[in-house]
Amino acid sequence: MPEAPKLSVLEVSDHTLEEKNRNKLQFIEEVTSNADAVQRRVLEEILSRNADVEYLERHGLQGRTDRETFKHVMPVVTYEDIQPDINRIANGDKSHILCSSPISEFLTSSGTSGGERKLMPTIEEELDRRSLLYSLLMPVMSQFVPGLDKGKGMYFLFIKSESKTPGGLPARPVLTSYYKSSHFKNRPYDPYTNYTSPNQTILCPDSYQSMYSQMLCGLCQHEEVLRVGAVFASGFIRAIKFLEKHWPELAHDIRTGTLNSEITDLSVREAVEEILKPDPKLADFIETECRKTSWQGIITRLWPNTKYVDVIVTGTMSQYIPTLDYYSNGLPLVCTMYASSECYFGVNLKPLCKPSEVSYTLIPTMAYFEFLPVHRNNGVTSSISLPKALTEKEQQELVDLVDVKLGQEYELVVTTYAGLYRYRVGDVLRVAGFKNNAPQFSFICRKNVALSIDSDKTDEVELQNAVKNAVTHLVPFDASLSEYTSYADTSSIPGHYVLFWELCLNGNMPVPPSVLEDCCLTIEESLNSVYRQGRVSDKSIGPLEIKIVESGTFDKLMDYAISLGASINQYKTPRCVKFAPIIELLNSRVVMTYFSPKCPKWIPGHKQWGSN
Repeated sequence: MPEAPKLSVLEVSDHTLEEKNRNKLQFIEEVTSNADAVQRRVLEEILSRNADVEYLERHGLQGRTDRETFKHVMPVVTYEDIQPDINRIANGDKSHILCSSPISEFLTSSGTSGGERKLMPTIEEELDRRSLLYSLLMPVMSQFVPGLDKGKGMYFLFIKSESKTPGGLPARPVLTSYYKSSHFKNRPYDPYTNYTSPNQTILCPDSYQSMYSQMLCGLCQHEEVLRVGAVFASGFIRAIKFLEKHWPELAHDIRTGTLNSEITDLSVREAVEEILKPDPKLADFIETECRKTSWQGIITRLWPNTKYVDVIVTGTMSQYIPTLDYYSNGLPLVCTMYASSECYFGVNLKPLCKPSEVSYTLIPTMAYFEFLPVHRNNGVTSSISLPKALTEKEQQELVDLVDVKLGQEYELVVTTYAGLYRYRVGDVLRVAGFKNNAPQFSFICRKNVALSIDSDKTDEVELQNAVKNAVTHLVPFDASLSEYTSYADTSSIPGHYVLFWELCLNGNMPVPPSVLEDCCLTIEESLNSVYRQGRVSDKSIGPLEIKIVESGTFDKLMDYAISLGASINQYKTPRCVKFAPIIELLNSRVVMTYFSPKCPKWIPGHKQWGSN
């Protein structure tokens, strides 16, 4: 993810840059060496500032700021526990409910509650904290890749749609908030935030115009590009697929020095026309490379000075690593930071490590961190179910940042400056090592997630309810669903959800194709708003597919699982599969396939806000 340190000078000399980098690295040394003292101070600061807020008074903290009382009195909570308070703020209640500072906006999480995005409260001051974390990234990177200040970064960055709560507060994703802030828009010159994309192209609300103009600017400046990236791996691959489809128009624009008439946003046109000049030689080069049968290494062919690809490839994004390796000719895939809507957490201090070895050092000044031990019965599970409510014993199991144990897995719990107290983020992390006294964590998974293509997160319960809604279409044909499973297919871009259905046909009447297409659409209509936004607005998810398999397929699946050591007594059909041989087995028994015939319904905002 790109960075935005705040600088007070218009130009940065090599000497000043070296000094700035040293200062940032020294900051990391100091806060990780004194991690526990920093954490104690952070908690005291949060609690003293918010001593009079209703939430803390309700739980009887009575102005105390010590760690022991805080842990004894305050409960560990989920979003559903604090949702009534969130709703009051969203509806316009300006009293000090969660935080003494005014809530400036809500950051909409990719995690959902009741099918709608979660709303995370934030305050103006948090932008400074996010900017601080961004400012650490390039000093760390420059230790491993020198000379990054001598060129540009080609990052595909986008804003997403936003809405207003009934009380008038903006509700939008954290990156949309950041890109629209003065911290990003009015950042002083810094060689590390020198991007090929002008701000106007990033801030364009039309995703096609934004992508087209950013790609065009990146091609025009192809020799200056030293690093490429996007936030998620899926977003970067989507950009390459866009190039695959639109390179003739892009090359034409470069040849003639005129911008495609489909780009109608005037601010975008003005910004791009500053960069776009007639260059027939570059147009010939782009056409020659893009016409070749193979697109292997297209990144290093078109942007020959690229040193690495900066994208998130941990968690569910790891499914895109082979595709990125193909397009980049095996350039390093760099995950620089770990962040969420709730809080920005930490940085990767060894950015050139393999994706499978990525670990993040939590920066102790960002929030107060606690860790709930996770105990798994089955070490191969990639989706972990965690209990909603904790017992008193489990509440007492939480440990502080410096007390985690190497190799142990934990669920992350945060207390933030913006009004979250002992809040369960839902990420499962494993302790991979230590930087001085601060632990380094590998991201294992998001709890309870079964399917994910982009920023969507669908759990088994939600999938089950969606399937239950869909099978009602089968009833008039005396048919029923005997078994099903699913997987996230990312072999094509955009990726899409695939469901394998084994039907039980009791009558003589076949189920018409249109009915099975309706089943696809009903499932999509039943999924959460993040999924539907990905389908409708972001175009980051393709139409859902149902594959009808031969009778007896799920018996074969059970036989295969038992042959690998599963217990016949405890075997349950998995509702999501990721193991390639199982997917191959299922695909070998497909008799018909059906796709959703149109996009599901989606509008910005929460359904309970009406048309806001």
